[in-house]
Amino acid sequence: MTTLTRRDLEHLFEALRKGLVPERGLDAFAVGIEKQRGEMARQLDLIQHGEGTVKFLRGGYGCGKTFMARLTLLDAWSKGYATSFVVVSDNDLRFQRFDDVYRKVVTELGTSRCPRGALGDILDRWIARVEEALTDAGEPEDGPDFDAKVRARLDEDLAAMTGGQAPQDFVRVIQTIFDLKQRGELAEAGALISWLSGSGNVGASAKKAAGIKGDIESRAALDYLRGVLEIVKAAGFKGLVIVIDEAETILRMRKDSRHKSLNGIRQIADAAGSYPGLLWVFTGTAEFFDSRQGVAGLTPLHERIRFLKQGRFASLRQAQLELTPFDSERLSAVAMRLRALYPARDPGRIEQHVSDAFIARLVADVTKGFKGDVGVVPRQFLREFVTQMDLVEENPDYDPSAEYGFSPSELSDEERHLLSGTGREIPDADGDGDLVPNQDTW
Repeated sequence: MTTLTRRDLEHLFEALRKGLVPERGLDAFAVGIEKQRGEMARQLDLIQHGEGTVKFLRGGYGCGKTFMARLTLLDAWSKGYATSFVVVSDNDLRFQRFDDVYRKVVTELGTSRCPRGALGDILDRWIARVEEALTDAGEPEDGPDFDAKVRARLDEDLAAMTGGQAPQDFVRVIQTIFDLKQRGELAEAGALISWLSGSGNVGASAKKAAGIKGDIESRAALDYLRGVLEIVKAAGFKGLVIVIDEAETILRMRKDSRHKSLNGIRQIADAAGSYPGLLWVFTGTAEFFDSRQGVAGLTPLHERIRFLKQGRFASLRQAQLELTPFDSERLSAVAMRLRALYPARDPGRIEQHVSDAFIARLVADVTKGFKGDVGVVPRQFLREFVTQMDLVEENPDYDPSAEYGFSPSELSDEERHLLSGTGREIPDADGDGDLVPNQDTW
């Protein structure tokens, strides 16, 4: 288990108070998902040894899809991988345009020492490794032609790593970034790093310095991603893990966008094997995978990643990894872990007033309205639980066993639907549930 700093603990509990999945510290209260976590570790091992692959996390509301995705990223960081965490949005992420996906992926590129926006740092690490290799080979670092030799080696390595498939603009931008940094023109180099990250707000002067025009286009974005992937590995990382979270958001898009987005996922799945060292992880609800408006409506994708189950048994190694709902025992175990982690002035008082018996009562009270279905309430439960510890910490005379009473007033829309026993229908913006046509989009 990772040792958490005081700042990590504050981040963890602040996120739980808001019903969010923390971005760090997750392994400290990861309970009951050892097998699923082991499968994701197997996926990391595959890409470390030169595979390119894709994994789909499926589960209902509250099953912990985002938790597992973020935990996978933390495990990846601890093992020396770079990562990116992207949430599907129908506002600023048009999944049918891969330049949009590329921009979000590279913007969210992170490592253990640079959690977000890490492309510049990764480039610096790659350049430093090239310089070190040259000096180890006997090239004097203060020689008049050392920079030229570094530049040439960067070009040679990039061509070799990508099999010559890196776009010429990609190569020119890398060359120019190196030249600008060597001249101390860091702002200009930063502008080109922004362009390489997919930004459409880079000035004409920076583009002119690199001899490029326009922005990265959708059809070229996959080749740019290949270049970024190879630089990540050349910088010393074992591979790259990209999470696409909440893929079910695609179901809310208009029919034409929904169709193209699903075809985009099909193309990523089909091409995954040709990107050694890259793992794509998509999270989605069963409705996303099994409905005609979702994956099941696109036969080529559905047949490739179809979820298979034999009775209550499902292989962890198939394309879709099922995350099962919480039960009372697991929810109680999570609460006890969090109680032990809570940064209290007097931990003994927290344990006394937020006792095992109170935790059992809290589990029963919060799930009562859900007809005992613990699996749909973990976020609501954790909000309630952290609030009770906060109240004990803040008020010397607060006794949760006497004061506490669960109120459904803070439930989300999704939780209210579950509380009332009515399911949420899959939205269809066009009133058309036709199968997704099998088409290319890029």
